[in-house]
Amino acid sequence: MTDAQDTAADSSLRITGGTPPDDAGSSVTGAPVPLLAPRDGVPPVITDETALARVTAAFAAGTGPVAVDAERASGYRYGQRAYLVQLRREGAGTALIDPVACPDLSGLGEALSGVEWVLHAATQDLPCLREIGMVPSRLFDTELAGRLAGFPRVGLGAMVEGVLGYVLEKGHSAVDWSTRPLPEPWLRYAALDVELLVDLRDALEKELDRQGKLEWALQEFDAIAAAPPAEPRKDPWRRTSGMHKVRRRRQLGVVRELWQTRDRIAQRRDVSPGKVLSDAAIVEAALALPGNVHALAALNGFGHRMGRRQLEQWQAAVDRAKTLPDTALPQPGQPVTGPPPPRAWADKDPAAAARLSAARAGVSALAEQLTMPQENLISPDTVRRICWEPPKPVDTGSVESALAGFGARAWQVELVTPVLVNALSAKGAPSP
Repeated sequence: MTDAQDTAADSSLRITGGTPPDDAGSSVTGAPVPLLAPRDGVPPVITDETALARVTAAFAAGTGPVAVDAERASGYRYGQRAYLVQLRREGAGTALIDPVACPDLSGLGEALSGVEWVLHAATQDLPCLREIGMVPSRLFDTELAGRLAGFPRVGLGAMVEGVLGYVLEKGHSAVDWSTRPLPEPWLRYAALDVELLVDLRDALEKELDRQGKLEWALQEFDAIAAAPPAEPRKDPWRRTSGMHKVRRRRQLGVVRELWQTRDRIAQRRDVSPGKVLSDAAIVEAALALPGNVHALAALNGFGHRMGRRQLEQWQAAVDRAKTLPDTALPQPGQPVTGPPPPRAWADKDPAAAARLSAARAGVSALAEQLTMPQENLISPDTVRRICWEPPKPVDTGSVESALAGFGARAWQVELVTPVLVNALSAKGAPSP
């Protein structure tokens, strides 16, 4: 049994995310304390190179980890670019930077090279930070730390309240951050997002260490920092909401043409694709295969306040799909590069289905024992792949190698290998 398993077994030590540490912000009554404004006030937004140079020097001279956050305009603008970057570091205070006015922050990124960056849900912000030249070499992800520590709620507000005893202002997370000038209440909200991030990091580090999970978390953080940029998604049009209704190849072709037309328009206008044409309208047109603009206008999503020119461009996309030769039409579904969907295993390979059932049960039990989500203990996709094509022979060494080959970290390999060896063996798998 590992140190973490010993700790998890002692329910008197297990935290639930609802009990702040002794030095938290809770009042004597135990009620969380509202955090209404940054301790140093709301700093001015950095919008020119001179001010950026001063901030870069200040943060380079600061001490300790640096809290980093970014605000995007999801649902309003095309893509996932950053429209505000917030930082805080001991000795430098808080900085709010406009990456539209200062699109190259590589100098700031280089000044913070080697410094630990503290982010909440790092994988959400790292792509937009990378676009402006900010790439950490070391990081601490407070959301992931909360998951590994067993917190039931890992949003930033819930974590700050549960761990530190403060209530962060809410209500501006989904606003249009491309707005200029940014309203002062939004800037206050943005500054507060990094106000206590390092404090949260320090408290979570102590808790992870107490549970015997700190080394596991550090391995996870290193893997996030070292991960290359994600590959562009193949056939992104297939993710159109409601695609399960579209079954014929000609209809799939209409979805593809409308999606690609919408994407070009959205990119040119720099607006969210959903503001150009809804997914529901795309699927509606694909199912109906309208023969002319008049028929298109009668469909949901097209007739309401849509001009003749707009209708004509959508009908042109439909017509292009309708005239494509069969060889140019998309195939149903996507090429399968891994195991089939688990629901099909019982028919295709009952023995594999039995292995998967045993493996899932074992992983679930271990995750519960360790008080962490199953997907953080081991990727469900990794479990499926190993159960579909087990290594030969099935033993500790072969399973360890297979897990490592799928990207599992050393701590995951150590913990999960015995579970999978048992599930893949004849005695561990239930009868089909």
